[in-house]
Amino acid sequence: MFRSVRGPMKHLATVALILNLGVIAARAQDVSVKMSFSGTSAPSTINLQQPNTSNDGDNFAGEGTLGSFTVTNVRAIANSPGTSSTCSGSTQLFLPELAGVGVFRFGDGSLLEVNLTHGGDCIDLTTNVAHCTLTFQITGGTRRFQHASGVLTMTETVETVASDTLGNPVLFAATGEFAGTISGVATENTQHREEQ
Repeated sequence: MFRSVRGPMKHLATVALILNLGVIAARAQDVSVKMSFSGTSAPSTINLQQPNTSNDGDNFAGEGTLGSFTVTNVRAIANSPGTSSTCSGSTQLFLPELAGVGVFRFGDGSLLEVNLTHGGDCIDLTTNVAHCTLTFQITGGTRRFQHASGVLTMTETVETVASDTLGNPVLFAATGEFAGTISGVATENTQHREEQ
């Protein structure tokens, strides 16, 4: 009788081990994301302590692979032009972005935190339209993004909406997308177990 119980117990232990390994593998799987957004950009009162820069704040909302979201970014943009192989010519100005941080908030209340690693703005001086490409490192978050990592690239088109009395742009309309790969995103069941 002992042998008949031992066989099924061994089988159950093997099944449990396989299921646990499957959950771990699914949790560690990379998720390819694409998230479209629109919103506004304007000078920010938050100072990122970067010399010879202006601080810009973004407020975007959108929809994508991970659901609906809002995102708030603060970025330090160089006051002096830089060089870029993709942004040159007499009517274009390239401004590097030297630092930045952002927080995404998703519909379920989960937060995703990012740091700007590099990028810049290519401004067409004849149209006052800028095309920006920025790379963000994912640094973690809350709830389903507690263990998240990866890289997101933001591509953005920005148009001037309003300027101050000196003609300096102060409010911008922005559209674009975030795309990249995120690892360590918890599923709903995994998140529920971690919160208990």
